[in-house]
Amino acid sequence: MLALGFVLNTLGIGLFCWAIFALAVNALPFFVALSIGMTAFQNGAGVLGALLIGTVSGALTLAVGQAAVAITRSLTLRIAIATAFAVPAAVAGYHVAFALSQIEMPSQAWRKVFAYLGAVCIGVTSWTRLMALAETRPFEPGGAVENPS
Repeated sequence: MLALGFVLNTLGIGLFCWAIFALAVNALPFFVALSIGMTAFQNGAGVLGALLIGTVSGALTLAVGQAAVAITRSLTLRIAIATAFAVPAAVAGYHVAFALSQIEMPSQAWRKVFAYLGAVCIGVTSWTRLMALAETRPFEPGGAVENPS
């Protein structure tokens, strides 16, 4: 019975950490979904309507951002879009790491160090998840790439 409790506790903590990491990486779509959902609820949409509107708006934000990075050819625009997603993720990562480091770390300096490391890790993860969709295109001076087949 004790072993089962240990396994379930470990799985629960792992699931909790995964959820926090996923939420921090997708901080911008979550913020948009939460803001629009709360606004819809305050304007009389009801609980289910607000949940639906918030979920759709968050998913739409993520899809539009990913599609914009994948479609655009401009490197500057790709960097701007990825930065718009990565900066809120880094801020969320900082606050999550700072809050979690409070559990076992009495030193304020070490808490800050781990919080900055968490911000960097989550910001870079958000950046790479978005930029992974950007297709590298070969440079051809003629403008068109020949198909060798």
